[in-house]
Amino acid sequence: MKRREFCLTAVAAGVAATIPGCSRAPSGSNTAGTIDAITGAGEEVSIEQAAVTELAESLNGTLYLPDNDGYDAVRKIWNGMHDKRPAMVVQCSGADDVVDAVNFARDHNMLVAIRGGGHSLPGKSTCDGGMMIDLSQMHSADVDVEARTARIDGGALLGHLDNAAMAHGMLTTTGIVSHTGVGGFTLGGGVGRVDRKFGLAIDNLLGATIVTAAGDVVQASESENPDLFWAIRGGGGNFGVATEFLFQLHPFNPTVYGGTVTAPLSKELLSFYAEFAEEAPDAANIEPNFVVAEDGTRIMEIEVVWAGDHAEGEKAFAPLLAFDGIQGALGPTSYHEIQTGADTFLGHGRQYYLKSGFITELTPEAIEIIVENLNADQPPGAWMQHMGGRTSRVAPDATAFSHRNAMVNFGIMMITDDPAETEAGIANVRQFYNDLAPHMTGFYTNLNDDTERKTWGNYGENYPRLVEIKNQYDPTNLFRLNANIKPTV
Repeated sequence: MKRREFCLTAVAAGVAATIPGCSRAPSGSNTAGTIDAITGAGEEVSIEQAAVTELAESLNGTLYLPDNDGYDAVRKIWNGMHDKRPAMVVQCSGADDVVDAVNFARDHNMLVAIRGGGHSLPGKSTCDGGMMIDLSQMHSADVDVEARTARIDGGALLGHLDNAAMAHGMLTTTGIVSHTGVGGFTLGGGVGRVDRKFGLAIDNLLGATIVTAAGDVVQASESENPDLFWAIRGGGGNFGVATEFLFQLHPFNPTVYGGTVTAPLSKELLSFYAEFAEEAPDAANIEPNFVVAEDGTRIMEIEVVWAGDHAEGEKAFAPLLAFDGIQGALGPTSYHEIQTGADTFLGHGRQYYLKSGFITELTPEAIEIIVENLNADQPPGAWMQHMGGRTSRVAPDATAFSHRNAMVNFGIMMITDDPAETEAGIANVRQFYNDLAPHMTGFYTNLNDDTERKTWGNYGENYPRLVEIKNQYDPTNLFRLNANIKPTV
């Protein structure tokens, strides 16, 4: 029996309450015939049970309500700080399910959150009282070896994309934690370990399939809906739900020259890094991570990836290895191991809080602030993502992502397993960020939860065009749980 028919039979028999995907009134319902939800404006709304049942029956995937078995598992996201309870979770199996979910949410004026990998640091892939559209079951990946492209579903993880591409000796830019979602990562820009060589994820994006707020399935590429294609390359999830991506791949040796070296933190080392990273060839990715050793020493761990010939990499990094105090060695290293090396430490369920910003130049003043904050009694974690190279040679208005002149993305982060430590940890992050913010030129929209004014300023001269495209594709701001671009119609 088909699942739809089974649900219909179950409802008719009055036992749908026991079947995930067949609707029933959850706890919190006003009556047996309605469920309570929240609108995008934060107001309460009641939805007829019959409409929920109809939605459930339309899906090839599964509809979860708060009383359903499995609801608590599917509602959770990566950042354990955000423990929210959507009124319903629509776990989609394909674009048709996404269309049904979007239409339902729009018609019932529901608050909507889109979950791919669930890695939204500010928790925008979930919500209280709204609808979570869960793409996590949509994760297939196909590689066209001859065309050097990868087609991948909107709910896939970066590890799915890496594994599919590297199986054929190819790669595209992905991020630093393999269980991050491809969708959110890409739509925000996509900074990774090889962007200096190959460009950001959006620079390798050839096209995408988008479900708009009207429930239309449209293609976005240079030849189809080019304005939408421009907007989704850095504009985040403001314009619809991305159900499929097409990426350009590049030949790549999965064994890179690289590794991690360490040295005590000092102004001299950071000054050396500033000059060395600025002048490094495109193939070089040099990313410091600032940690506190067991004896209290502030350590600068420098991760190195050379996306090219090993002998050239060895020559390029000789000055780094020769710097006074550097310990460790570089050599042939599995890129897969580098890409998955932080997966456990940055695992699901921990408490995370982050503030970050782009820095175009590590000036002596900025270095002074960094070192002073890292030498505080209980400093937060901090790291840099090395940018520039090919990324910097794309015009700021070629895509919605405008921060092409950034040298590094500087992140300040609290990580804890103890909720009792969260308040103090957040305060430390904010203090460090406030001190360094005057030296920043904007932020990576995937990471920060900021005000409308800061979002406006973050896109600079690209913002008016983004508003025009938002007006066209999402005039009622259905997709608002993001670095939101508010429509003006």
